[in-house]
Amino acid sequence: DPNGFATFINAFSGILTIGFVMAGSAAISLFIYPIAGHWVWGGGWLSELGFHDFAGSAIVHMLGGTLSFVGAAILGPRIGKYTKDGKVNVIPGHNILIGALGVLILWVGWFGFNPASTGGLSDGGVQVAAKVFITTNLAACAAAITTMFFTWIRYGKPDVSMTLNGVLGGLVAITAPCDLVTPFASIIIGVVGAILMCLAIPFIDTKLKVDDPVGAISVHGICGLWGTI
Repeated sequence: DPNGFATFINAFSGILTIGFVMAGSAAISLFIYPIAGHWVWGGGWLSELGFHDFAGSAIVHMLGGTLSFVGAAILGPRIGKYTKDGKVNVIPGHNILIGALGVLILWVGWFGFNPASTGGLSDGGVQVAAKVFITTNLAACAAAITTMFFTWIRYGKPDVSMTLNGVLGGLVAITAPCDLVTPFASIIIGVVGAILMCLAIPFIDTKLKVDDPVGAISVHGICGLWGTI
């Protein structure tokens, strides 16, 4: 039965994909992240060189974005994403409202992710945490507004999903230097991060032909790199 065989192949492919993702996640959690984290936060060689990554623009986000790129390239695109002649079929998100809710939850969670990396509120820690709250939020706001106007100018209307990604891109970019930069500098970091993200997403999609359904490679990898620099 051709239909039954096709169903079997699809199910088998799905099982292989799930197994690949689970094995990759286990390897990343057990080996890659602990080693890279030790390099910066455990007194490793990057720490000895004076490398500064307060809450993980490089160690969490740039590393995760790089791994996402490798994983997406290995798995290949979704069925129907690219035509035989190489053109891109846009597969938009099916529920922007839930996507917005997810971004809002992440935004609030970032206030634990960044300020809580202070490690304590004694001995001047409260001043550091307060500054991190401000720089983190300003970068996210600046990136969101920049993305909205950038897509408005480029595509003729503001792109909601890209704007939501802009929030995350700004948060990612500010995560490394959030304890050191001024509030004005955090705005600049958010603005530049948003522009880089808006350029990287279509480049990866159309030029590199790597299918990244939610723009994670650009949001975490490119904005993480920018925040680290």
